[in-house]
Amino acid sequence: MRAFSILLAVAALAAPAAAADAEKGKTLFQRQCATCHQLAQTRNGAGPHLQGVMGRAAASVQGYNYSPALRGSGIVWTPDQLDAYLANPVGKVPGTRMAVRVGNDSDRADIVAFLQGATAP
Repeated sequence: MRAFSILLAVAALAAPAAAADAEKGKTLFQRQCATCHQLAQTRNGAGPHLQGVMGRAAASVQGYNYSPALRGSGIVWTPDQLDAYLANPVGKVPGTRMAVRVGNDSDRADIVAFLQGATAP
């Protein structure tokens, strides 16, 4: 019975990732993120460009003036790290300059799914 409960818990955790919609994430990115972050180009805006963000160390884009907090965070951007950061940037990295939160779990999963596909090296 315990093994069955563990299996159900693991399946529940995996379900949101499997249900992520990258196309919806693209639309959400364009509405909520593109004001500050470039994706198709490697130029910085109000925020750093996000080309190649997955697997990249936080605060590592040349020419962008990051907060000392993000520079010292030691984060490497993975889907889980990005999800946690987008949920609450200031909670994840106190002192970061990014204040925009994506509170909806499904929207965050969709944005992360989009970024995974759109920013692959």
